[in-house]
Amino acid sequence: MVGEMAFRVRLGTAAVILLGSLLFSTAAFARGATALAFVGGSVAERSQVTKALGASSFDWSLLPSRVTVHIGRDFASEAAPDEVWLDANVLDAGRFSWGVVQHEFAHQVDFQLLDAETRARFALLLGGSAWCGETLAFAHGDYGCERFASTLAWAYWPSQSNCMKPMSRSDESAAMAPAAFRAALAEALHIPAPTYLRWTA
Repeated sequence: MVGEMAFRVRLGTAAVILLGSLLFSTAAFARGATALAFVGGSVAERSQVTKALGASSFDWSLLPSRVTVHIGRDFASEAAPDEVWLDANVLDAGRFSWGVVQHEFAHQVDFQLLDAETRARFALLLGGSAWCGETLAFAHGDYGCERFASTLAWAYWPSQSNCMKPMSRSDESAAMAPAAFRAALAEALHIPAPTYLRWTA
């Protein structure tokens, strides 16, 4: 009887430990996720979006609003508040597309989490001729918001596979060193700076 009771206690303890580990794994997996709604796109193309966000060490769960992701053929990848448009042809390239996905979601960080004062600070740090949309007179890389998005994509996924990796000092993502950018963004958002980065080749 004593042996049977001890076995039940050990079994019950093991069940509690297993349940705790499952709950922890779920919470760990949920960290970094943001609410998404998809319009269009195949299962494989939608999967590339979630894989791209998962590869980044940025905590996308900080975004307070759900993001609607539109996927279609032959239109430009771009973003507006709470919405992202992604070219299915780009997503079909697999990992090559992840930097583009992260770039467009980085615009959501700008739209949803930054204020005018913070944008002005990053404009000074990143350079550019205007922040975003004030005028159409400048090239893509001359806008601070595009530099911000590209730098966030690169700083939180510094992988050889990231198409946002700077090739020269004039590239959009080259204005700040990744660690300096992560520190500045953490300060601006009042969150801890990441102590590690997910590294994928």
